[in-house]
Amino acid sequence: MRRVKMKYSELNLKKQIRSFSIFFIVLAGLMLTMNGSLLCASSSQPTLNAEQEAPLSILQKAIIAASEKVTPAVVNISTVRIVADFFLNLVPQEGLGSGVIFDSKGYILTNEHVIHEAKEIKVILTDGREFKGELIGSDPVTDLAVVKIKSENLPVAELGDSEKIKVGEFCIAIGNPFGLQSTVTFGVISALDRSIRIEPGKVLENLIQTDTAINPGNSGGALINLKGEIIGINTAIIPYAQGIGFAIPINTAKGIVENLIKYGRVIRPWLGIYYLPVTPQVASRFKLSLDYGVYIASVVPNGPADKAGLIEGDVIIRFNDQELKTSEDLKSAIYKAGIRKRVSLTILRKGKLKIVQVTLEERPEE
Repeated sequence: MRRVKMKYSELNLKKQIRSFSIFFIVLAGLMLTMNGSLLCASSSQPTLNAEQEAPLSILQKAIIAASEKVTPAVVNISTVRIVADFFLNLVPQEGLGSGVIFDSKGYILTNEHVIHEAKEIKVILTDGREFKGELIGSDPVTDLAVVKIKSENLPVAELGDSEKIKVGEFCIAIGNPFGLQSTVTFGVISALDRSIRIEPGKVLENLIQTDTAINPGNSGGALINLKGEIIGINTAIIPYAQGIGFAIPINTAKGIVENLIKYGRVIRPWLGIYYLPVTPQVASRFKLSLDYGVYIASVVPNGPADKAGLIEGDVIIRFNDQELKTSEDLKSAIYKAGIRKRVSLTILRKGKLKIVQVTLEERPEE
């Protein structure tokens, strides 16, 4: 049986060779025809003129200029912390991150998680200089920290205005992913006012979302606009996702930095309420006559709001002269006002408007 199959196969093979020969001749002719067509198409394809190339050239030059302006002020931060190994022995563990020099006195802005529980902090500049970093203060709530180095003639980054950025705007991330110093990536602002849960019970709010590549080691690095201004501090990514990174708006960081340098911690003013943003659903649930403002869900006993006479069910619609459209508006207004400040709240109580004076206090430590 095997030999018959061999002869039959040999016979078929001869037929197949003749068939393939004809096929290849036809195919070669087709390829020559197609190649000729392709060559003709290629030679007649229009090229970009100078006017069409100009926008791309301008964009490229802007990216290069912005990167060169900021890169010297973006530093590599390496840390050593003491952790317990599998056998509960205390051993050193190294960490890597980034930071941004924002003051000629040597102040560096980074993430709290970059320097968390660090026993040693080393700062490396792009020119190779190395310094011992001193932790000035940190704030786990916003994941921000300030480190200081002692040196002169330091490159300093220019802080921008994150309130002015728009979705779709170009942006650049500069940092040290995986220890690769001065890495530059490019993308756009994907969304604003994002909130993400980074661990149980801890949420980062009001973040900038970007598709600019951000990787481990980028934390604490700069997110900049095409003017070379810092608009955010890179802080988080979603694991196993591509093109989804987050940065803390620089306007948020400005107030935090001021507190950290002055007090070593963030002193937050406090109204003493638990609240909900008034959405159509909340308005329907509590039978409210408006669909904006802040609904007081409960009042902390003996807190500022309690002392001023605010009660559960009140809806705050104005903070001094500012109309409150969202709960973020209230949070921002309280923070800007500061502790021991007397403020005027316009509230809606049982369908009637009322003005209440409240003195903000320092938020108790949790």
